[in-house]
Amino acid sequence: MERQTHTIDASGRPLGRVAVQAVAFLRGKHKEDFAPNKDIGDSVVITNFGKIKFTGKKLEKKNYYWYSGYPGGLKEMPLSRAYEENPVEVMKRAVLGMLPKNKLRARQIKRLKVEL
Repeated sequence: MERQTHTIDASGRPLGRVAVQAVAFLRGKHKEDFAPNKDIGDSVVITNFGKIKFTGKKLEKKNYYWYSGYPGGLKEMPLSRAYEENPVEVMKRAVLGMLPKNKLRARQIKRLKVEL
């Protein structure tokens, strides 16, 4: 099996649209011998991520949550601050949330590269 590299230009496109296209390539859904239990996907390079478009009021209203494990330890960060601190992480989180939650997920997300 040969893995190809697909380049996706993110300039002026919504975050979710770019993430959906990246997930399809990472999983290998564009190939005729696709099977959900096989890791036959390709590598994906997302370019111009600094010019991505956020639709609606997502920058103000969308929050990322995580739990520290201690009582009262629910943390949150708005999308605007997460994008300022590490824009690549925002894209990886969007793609990671769309990948199936199984053992192939870790291998598939490693083939994603994001360029500002």
